Amino acid sequence: MGNSGSTTIQDASEREALRRIFPRLPQSRATIVGPGDDAAVLAAPDGRYVVTTDMMVHGPDFRLAWSSPFDLGWKAAATNLSDVAAMGAVPTALVVAIAAPPTTPLTDLEAIADGFRAACDALAPGCGVVGGDLSVSAALTFAVTAFGDLEGRAPVLRSGARPGDVVAVSGRLGAAAAGLRLLFAEAVDASGEPDASRFAAVAAAHPAEVAAQLRPEPPVADGPLAAAAGATAMLDLSDGLALDARRVAEASGVAIDLDPSLLHAAAAPGVDLRTALTGGEDHGLLAAFPPDTVLPGGFRPVGIVREGAGLLVDGAVFDERGGWDPYLEWDGGRG
Repeated sequence: MGNSGSTTIQDASEREALRRIFPRLPQSRATIVGPGDDAAVLAAPDGRYVVTTDMMVHGPDFRLAWSSPFDLGWKAAATNLSDVAAMGAVPTALVVAIAAPPTTPLTDLEAIADGFRAACDALAPGCGVVGGDLSVSAALTFAVTAFGDLEGRAPVLRSGARPGDVVAVSGRLGAAAAGLRLLFAEAVDASGEPDASRFAAVAAAHPAEVAAQLRPEPPVADGPLAAAAGATAMLDLSDGLALDARRVAEASGVAIDLDPSLLHAAAAPGVDLRTALTGGEDHGLLAAFPPDTVLPGGFRPVGIVREGAGLLVDGAVFDERGGWDPYLEWDGGRG
């Protein structure tokens, strides 16, 4: 990241780094006391808060050869905003901790802050960064905690799907996995390591797929819309449709049967059925709705909830492994 001529973290104090970052961060409409004290104070209009946290670590979660500092800020925000939306809540605030190598230029931290601001402005207007921490580490690491307002609605859990419910997704399936596959096929050196010099050509040739992987645009606004429409279950599609659908089925004590023709219609252009099912990091939303519900926002039907257990595709058990699980067969970021 950055260049060797810039002022680095080790050249500046934490105070100086924060002085340069704070003005670039998005402001939260829920802030009562913002950055500058030992902790922030946020308004909780209906007495409850949705809280989630997520990490991004160089290696398993991103590669600096492919991601700009702005991209990293955007993705760190977007992945947390999506988790809040999956509960049916409106994102209101983020707390951001970053540990970076001491040679990291301060301009890179500024660009990361710009990415956070742009993502919040685009995906969750009114959500902002209310605090956090800076430290040093050999591996660039983000730890983000996000907060959300249920606005008087009940949270939408994974455990409420019922037989007869319609299964639907918001967001295109498989694009992020297709982007990652392209990067590992074409933006690497002879030994298979990510190569920044080859990245630009791949990004130019496949802009939609690469952007879906490096700068996802989760349908954050569709989470509260789904809750208002009566969604019985919902979750963020971070680990792949098949893996995440199984989680809903298990939590709800039902079977989920996906329709191949509907999956093709919900997949990103050029994405095959297997990638739509097993590709991770789309950060769309998977939800179940009562029969005859008019699906809100960008939701498309992809199947139905049935009596039974597990995941079916066209009525047949689908037990193929896939998706992203950092504890199973991690291979350096390929998923």
